[in-house]
Amino acid sequence: MKLSSIIIAKNEDTNIRRCIESQLDCIDEIIILVDNTSTDKTYDIARSFSSVRVHKVLWAGYSGTKRQGVSLASNDWIFWIDADEAITPELCGEIKEFKHSVPSFTAYSVPRRAYFLGKWIKHSGWYPGRVTRLFNKNKVEFNDNSIHEQLKVDGITGKLTHDLDHYTDPAIHHYFEKYNRYTSLAAEELMRKRKKFSLTDILLRPAGIFVKMYFLKAGFLDGRYGFILAVFSASYVFTKYCKLWELERNKE
Repeated sequence: MKLSSIIIAKNEDTNIRRCIESQLDCIDEIIILVDNTSTDKTYDIARSFSSVRVHKVLWAGYSGTKRQGVSLASNDWIFWIDADEAITPELCGEIKEFKHSVPSFTAYSVPRRAYFLGKWIKHSGWYPGRVTRLFNKNKVEFNDNSIHEQLKVDGITGKLTHDLDHYTDPAIHHYFEKYNRYTSLAAEELMRKRKKFSLTDILLRPAGIFVKMYFLKAGFLDGRYGFILAVFSASYVFTKYCKLWELERNKE
């Protein structure tokens, strides 16, 4: 059995080389879709790998662009990976074993560990943070979410054992560069799903997120990083619902 991987990227020249190199020993076909508005060296770095298929594309949203990648894949089985992620050597070995097996499921999840401000987060509800990434393209597809897109799997999802590394936020300014864009997309998604703003959304939900991450999910064991992460996550929820309120007000 052969595997393809799909990656979408925009201004990822600090991450894309690591992402590609982590796959070379276990993925047969690597497909990268670079947003045509990308302004850094992402495209050039990707093109420097002769075995990688690189395409410049018009942005069609997270799900839509990944569907384009799936349509370009030569193989039935696909590993979806983001540009700021990397397959660990242990996961690479497990994938090679998978290629010589008869799959029992149509999709498989992997545990993902996040590198936040220079530290691997081991608690806070972020680890093992399983994500479904390996799938049969003939039986599984992406949903229509505008953010935090997921795979629609009919039936039970199998589990791989080893970690996928996520270099999510190397610095605070990087976190907040994504923050504004992601909270806007999340608010628009709530609006599309006809969620109505309530005062409790900004009074109770943020506090609930902090309590859940820092206390119930043992974020305090991640030290100051766990505290910062819980505060940032509560702020994210607060901002997302404030933006939903703003969208409703502007609509009226």
